[in-house]
Amino acid sequence: MQKLLKKGLSDLSLDVTKAETLEQFARRMLEKNEVMNLTRITEPTAVAQLHLLDSAMLLKFADFRGKNVVDVGTGAGFPGMPLRILEPDFDLTLLDSLGKRVEWLQETCNALGLSRVDCVHARAEEFAADRRESFDLVTSRAVANLQMLSELCLPLVKVGGQFLAMKGVDSEEEISAAKNAIKTLGGQIIAVEDYRIPTSDVAHRLVIIKKIAPTPKGYPRAFAKIKKLPL
Repeated sequence: MQKLLKKGLSDLSLDVTKAETLEQFARRMLEKNEVMNLTRITEPTAVAQLHLLDSAMLLKFADFRGKNVVDVGTGAGFPGMPLRILEPDFDLTLLDSLGKRVEWLQETCNALGLSRVDCVHARAEEFAADRRESFDLVTSRAVANLQMLSELCLPLVKVGGQFLAMKGVDSEEEISAAKNAIKTLGGQIIAVEDYRIPTSDVAHRLVIIKKIAPTPKGYPRAFAKIKKLPL
């Protein structure tokens, strides 16, 4: 796995010496996955490409240095953990609704010596009550459709900041359906970037949404209402 990671990081002009730490993180995840549902992807090459190098791609589309970042619905730590390993100069919050996952993420950060990481057990709509419009960047990968996800994530973004939504390349209809919600919440799609994951033939998509106005009070709503009556 480490050789593949070094090749991928080299292709991205990122620090290849971080491949060892990325591999350590992956091995810890796969070990824990035997007793906790963290990932359906377990083959080492697929883990390297579809989890680690896919996450690393965000560093090519946004400058994380010196930023305050929250990864919403981080799950096993994607894209947040690889971003933290590869770029140490930003403050990261890993947000997830499952307490056991958050405990494992904190243990893993400690084991790998990662600093400036806050692992938080909370639902995004509840977290927004205390941390509204306080993040420069919000990331999320495959948590929900963009229409619902925008209401969970955009209220956390500062005006002038960005929401980076990782999606599949077949998401045209999903993106189109989310435009009204994005506008209502103070956002604007400024780019839709398709990319190939290094060392693979897999293509993914990044939707970059800029926060151009404050999110109106009342958003985000309770999740049940978001799901039942999407914007």
